[in-house]
Amino acid sequence: MSTPPAHAQIFRDATPASSIPLPGRNVPTIGALIALALVALDLRAPVTAIAPLLGRLRDDLGLSAAAVSVLTALPVLCLGVFAFAGPVLGRRCGESRVVLASLTLLVVGATLRLLPGAAALFVGTALVGAAIGLANVLLPGLIRRRFAGAVAGVTAFYSACLTLGGASGSAVAPPLADATGWAWRGALALVAVPLSIAAILAWWPGARVDARAVDAPTPNCVRLWREAMAWQVTVFFAAQALLAYVVFGWLPTMAQDRGIGEAQSGLLLSLASLVGVAGAALLPAVYRRLPDQRGPAVLVAMLSGAGLVGVVLAPAPAGVWAAAVVLGLGQGAGFAVALSLIGLRTGNGDETSALSSMAQGTGFLIATIGPLGAGLLHEVSGGWGVPLATLLVVCAIQAAAGLGAGRAGQVRGRSGPRAA
Repeated sequence: MSTPPAHAQIFRDATPASSIPLPGRNVPTIGALIALALVALDLRAPVTAIAPLLGRLRDDLGLSAAAVSVLTALPVLCLGVFAFAGPVLGRRCGESRVVLASLTLLVVGATLRLLPGAAALFVGTALVGAAIGLANVLLPGLIRRRFAGAVAGVTAFYSACLTLGGASGSAVAPPLADATGWAWRGALALVAVPLSIAAILAWWPGARVDARAVDAPTPNCVRLWREAMAWQVTVFFAAQALLAYVVFGWLPTMAQDRGIGEAQSGLLLSLASLVGVAGAALLPAVYRRLPDQRGPAVLVAMLSGAGLVGVVLAPAPAGVWAAAVVLGLGQGAGFAVALSLIGLRTGNGDETSALSSMAQGTGFLIATIGPLGAGLLHEVSGGWGVPLATLLVVCAIQAAAGLGAGRAGQVRGRSGPRAA
């Protein structure tokens, strides 16, 4: 019997990946894509719907500037914390089943935000963030398993749906708040609950036949956290997420400070997100013409930086709207690049789930600094100049990490004994 090479894959499965039944394998591909789309649409709208309503809920609940900053950072913190739990729960209970449970938890959290008082808003938002964090980290691995021959394309489709969900949340929240007797509470619930129920119904058939349950083999994780490429992917994801959640949390406020109205500021965020859908959708065509992903990784960082400069400094209102288009293109394509790097730098679904956990868990925890720090810097400095300078440094870090993470190849390491 031949001896395994010194440099082996970071993970070794007791069962070959090809012999593990795929969740929802008997569901037609179009059905799996529809279910994936509904879930993706549901994983951003409950968060982005808050931003254009910050003024209303702040005045209604009497929140301080620090409390508002914490509210914008809370979902991102939960995304990071629960990303580490996702793969463990997925191996024990089945990945598709955990996604289904996450959607149910999302309904609970969104419904809780209907109750009066600031505590219900914060607890409900934390539950929504926890639900999204669990589903976020498992879906790249599921995509890697179900669509092994089209990882980049399906990942781009998934990220485009995520971006579209974010756009819809910020766009419809102010009109819903005006149309319902519950004001901002009703808007937050209506954005999240009906879509979550639809996603649950679509995802249910695949979750019922999820074969990766309690007795599924546990991958042997070896030195992933010491791998330079794994850290480059993680830093790129962290920078992208930090920029994105600053935009989700504060772009409407930035626009309002430039003289743009509340409803229009929500539409501005929606425009940026919709342009991002186009950026994500174009990614597979770009990838096919390039030897690796370094160029797109650097380009999206440059676009994000240029867009942020325009939002803060360009003549209002026309310059701000134009800058939002550039910003949206960088953000949408950047998220698609970040997700695709997780799949392209790994060799099978278990590796993808583990790198996804590292990148998203660490990345979202780092990204928590973004909306919280931007709000505090704005409060202390009395403007957006200092936050802008800080965000441009983050864009430079993203570009530098992209040069490493975008290189062709896969994460490798030296195998070793499984930790007890």
